[in-house]
Amino acid sequence: MLNLVIADAEVETVPAEIADHRVIRWHARQRGRRPTEIILNSGLHHAAMRRLPDGDRRGRPDIAHMCLLLALDAPLNREGLLRVYVHTRQDRLITVNPSTRLPRVLNRFEGLLEQLFLAGEAPPGKPLLRLERATLKELIGRLRPRKTITFSDRGQRKLMSEIYSGVSRDDDVCVVIGGFPSGDFLSDVGSISDEQVCIDPEPLTAPTVVARAIYVYEESLGITRSRLGR
Repeated sequence: MLNLVIADAEVETVPAEIADHRVIRWHARQRGRRPTEIILNSGLHHAAMRRLPDGDRRGRPDIAHMCLLLALDAPLNREGLLRVYVHTRQDRLITVNPSTRLPRVLNRFEGLLEQLFLAGEAPPGKPLLRLERATLKELIGRLRPRKTITFSDRGQRKLMSEIYSGVSRDDDVCVVIGGFPSGDFLSDVGSISDEQVCIDPEPLTAPTVVARAIYVYEESLGITRSRLGR
């Protein structure tokens, strides 16, 4: 089983300190919500975000959206061998049901997130997404994987083909990938990682790393060959 964690993802509702900005208030009216109930989006709220600490990296739900679309559509997920989690900068944890079919358009995805942050689950009654408070360390402690691998520019350089060496289908493996556009992890990934690896001399986007991590895991278990032989 592969546990995929999008860590320190820049997914949050609008912070109170910028809720009075005219751009935020206008967007909230458009969505029919209070300013603090809408999802922070740097593409729409960049003028207001100048007031925020780390404003240059926050408000990026598009990164989590792309990562989730790639992961949930992967053959590995269809085989029931993938579990996906999104951990945010405020230590909010989103658990994603493997059967989830997310909206392909970002603004509809944001609507689902708004519902999630308000109710703790989305859709209500038959939740595909659940929200709780948990640190990255608490999540890894709960999963108790045989091995936790964090992808980081600061990690040891390693070929993707070597990442899952010695791993079998019965082993629980966790991969941690940053859900932010630039900079480093906010969480102490060193304390939860058995290994930190760098797979390219240049920074790669989170969706690119997600796609590679899943595909190489599929190949290491012979998933592709097995599916084509049916």
